[in-house]
Amino acid sequence: MKIFLTSDTHGSITKAQEVLANLSDIDLIIHCGDYKDDGQWLSEVTGIPAVCVHGNSDRCNPSDFTTVDTPYGKILVIHGHMQLVEFRLDNLLYQAMEKDCTAACYGHTHIAAYEEVDGIHLINPGSLTDPRDGSGGTFAIITSTENDFYVDIVRYDTFMDSHRKAEPPVNSESNSQKKNAPKVKGGFLRKLLNYSDRF
Repeated sequence: MKIFLTSDTHGSITKAQEVLANLSDIDLIIHCGDYKDDGQWLSEVTGIPAVCVHGNSDRCNPSDFTTVDTPYGKILVIHGHMQLVEFRLDNLLYQAMEKDCTAACYGHTHIAAYEEVDGIHLINPGSLTDPRDGSGGTFAIITSTENDFYVDIVRYDTFMDSHRKAEPPVNSESNSQKKNAPKVKGGFLRKLLNYSDRF
């Protein structure tokens, strides 16, 4: 199972759409809030099912979390501000343990983070729209199998740079223009460099 994980898009899903247009085999979108509607809209425009929760900016309450079953185990999906994730992760960890989850996905800080504590994966994808880590935005890809759980935190700029098609230079000449160009005898620059100690 391959999951696209995002959070804190705050009304703009453009970057998430660009990323998903360049990814294949995504089975599920998880959106950790701010705003829940963004995750639902992303699902509608891509046709990929989504699991979304509210955040502190869109009417979140203490019961606003859910779990997702994956081949490796359950994932807790929560925004995290009520667990005070900007200061510590122990409340989030305890809630994941209470729900018998092998992972917890959260947001709120706008800063990507990933660590494994007591066998539980704690994953914050950061924000594609309003990152607070100086990057151009981040997201995460989770791959879950029966035996393994992989998490990749991905920088938007790096990802898009590697997935954009190379464009020809603006003043590029066609091959026929190059073939018809007059031949120029070379070597002037080489001679100049070889005898540069005379200057």
